Amino acid sequence: MSVAAATELGMLRRYASDQLVTLAKVVVESAFQPIVEAGTGAVFGYESLMRGQERIGFESPIDILDEAERIGQLLALEQMVSSRALAKFLTLPNRATATLFLNLDVRLIASGEELLDGLLQHLKNAGIKPSSICFELSERFDNSKVPEFAALVAKMRRTGFKLAVDDFGVGHGEMKLLCDHAIDYLKIDRYFISGIDGNARKRHLLKNIVNIAHVLGTRVVAEGIETEAEFLVCRDFGVDLVQGWFIARPTTLVNELKPSFPHLRDLGKPKGSHQALDEILIRKQIEMLPTVNENDNIDSVFELFRRNPRQSFFPVVSADNEPRGIIPEYHLKEYIYQPFGRELLKNKAYARAISHFIEKAPIVSLDSGADKLLEIFANMEGSSCLIVTENMRYAGIVSAASLLKVINEKQLKVAQDQNPLTGLPGNRAIGEFMQAAVRDGDVTRHFCYCDFDNFKPFNDAYGFHFGDHAISLFASLMHRYFFADHHFLGHVGGDDFFIGVTGSSVVELGKVIDRLLTDFHDGVFALYSEADRAAGRMKGHDRSGAETFFPLMRCSIGVLELPRGLVIDDVSRVGTAIAGIKAKAKESDSGVVFHPIGDAY
Repeated sequence: MSVAAATELGMLRRYASDQLVTLAKVVVESAFQPIVEAGTGAVFGYESLMRGQERIGFESPIDILDEAERIGQLLALEQMVSSRALAKFLTLPNRATATLFLNLDVRLIASGEELLDGLLQHLKNAGIKPSSICFELSERFDNSKVPEFAALVAKMRRTGFKLAVDDFGVGHGEMKLLCDHAIDYLKIDRYFISGIDGNARKRHLLKNIVNIAHVLGTRVVAEGIETEAEFLVCRDFGVDLVQGWFIARPTTLVNELKPSFPHLRDLGKPKGSHQALDEILIRKQIEMLPTVNENDNIDSVFELFRRNPRQSFFPVVSADNEPRGIIPEYHLKEYIYQPFGRELLKNKAYARAISHFIEKAPIVSLDSGADKLLEIFANMEGSSCLIVTENMRYAGIVSAASLLKVINEKQLKVAQDQNPLTGLPGNRAIGEFMQAAVRDGDVTRHFCYCDFDNFKPFNDAYGFHFGDHAISLFASLMHRYFFADHHFLGHVGGDDFFIGVTGSSVVELGKVIDRLLTDFHDGVFALYSEADRAAGRMKGHDRSGAETFFPLMRCSIGVLELPRGLVIDDVSRVGTAIAGIKAKAKESDSGVVFHPIGDAY
């Protein structure tokens, strides 16, 4: 910026400061940026962002807010900005089910009740429930040092407003905020999202943040997504909502706001994928309890408990069926059993809405695995259930007893899928391992397809007992050499086996495979007759029935390498590549062929 321009800007700001709110009314506009459901692409809500302040000499919204605070006009400015944002929100066709996210400057907490009361009046006049508004608590300043903060948050919850922690990870006291208050949304700062597809540490942090939030019944929003790869990582790690330039930029024009981004739904998902075993089992155990709408009157809750005397709680949902928590019966008992208790609750002057009684409950998506549900149950304390969602909407609840049924049935299904001869997992488990591995680019992965050469003539000549002995021998040697957590062993069927290895180099894996094959060939050699061993071949019949000689049995292994950083959407592509490598391994002198994925096409 030139000296002349800086001088002009300074003069403009000094003039604007004298009439800040008056001038802001002329130039400041509300821009909306969509916040979108990661699983469906549907617009969940909009964050209101200030625009136009540069026309009166302020480079950013923070600059004008700081100046308003300095001259004692921050409350008036925020009231004007929030009322304009609400007016624009009311023009949207999806306003009945959408959520408007408004930033709350921590410096306004002392005047927060006045700001809330004004907004509540606007909402009442427009016929919009407070649950349509979510206040983002900025961590730019330490709110824990403001004496009025706890009381203000309590009032927000009682009146039905939603709460979000903004810029999570770079502010003050965020974990304390999660511990002390029921937070609806946690917005992860852009710093942790930028380049996350190439940063294993960020992915590890994101995964654990999502797990913690879901145990607490809090939804996770990823801010500042700018690339497809960032979006895919966030969605795969369980992020509920996404926001950023990759989806849509902020706009002041209502007609530019789309109701959904359907292309996100199928982005990066393999075509023709089947339901996972865990999801099928969880669906069978879901209990569809009746729900309470957070905007219902308290009398409807009493009626629901009266009709269901054995039920101790009911889930609470928003207007668009998003879970908000549960309402336990014990919260109401003090009113039920005291004289005129129910009448007191319904008294407008006493003002006890459903939101006053909501408790947060752990939330888990239907496509989460049974192990994830079990982990959440193990870490939660005092919760009556897990609330299960499908595309962020209420799908039912799972109790501890139901989860035990899921785990038991899963163990039974896994046992049924295991090969009875070797005890190794079968094709279902192999497919699930490959599906997960091809989409995890954190490490190098190797898929090893093992197939015996000349097994049929051996099995025909020596009998099934010897054939089974060879198969069992190979399985036991696999267990001997591949036993770590990052190893996966499977039995495709017959004399075909699968070994999955993550995090090993070609050199390391090659040495282990050499030892495996050496021991197997020595063991198989001993199964032949002395005459066949001496000849180095055996007499048998080919597929047409003609008598011929066959080499002694060996195992060929085709190894497909997926380098670190490579993510593949369609696992069938990998299957095709493995088939080609297996054929090359059988034709090779050593019986072992390594191929990077790119060379396999």
